[in-house]
Amino acid sequence: QVQLVESGGGLVQPRESLRLSCAASGIYFRFYGITWYREAPGNGDELVTTINTDGRTNYGDAVKVRFTISRDNANTTGYRQMNSLKPDDTAVYCCNAHILNTHYWGQGTQVTVSS
Repeated sequence: QVQLVESGGGLVQPRESLRLSCAASGIYFRFYGITWYREAPGNGDELVTTINTDGRTNYGDAVKVRFTISRDNANTTGYRQMNSLKPDDTAVYCCNAHILNTHYWGQGTQVTVSS
């Protein structure tokens, strides 16, 4: 059974940081790309960051510089470090593990940025 479990979300003040985790089981993690999406109320899914199997990364314009994605294949976990958070970053953040046309989703973790 494939499972992706996100954690690390919460309520923070503007300019603070959070580190999200995406723990995977049931897949050969090292062969999957990992992408983080976010969905805010009234908006569709927004691709935030991607890390490929070879470590190459891609960042959405809204989060470049502030967010960093990484992966630990030995522990089958993906990470995203989010710095200088803004109220506009408030959303449910989901991780997606993908290979070719196969995608697996986690349940999401809420991030709320508010003073």
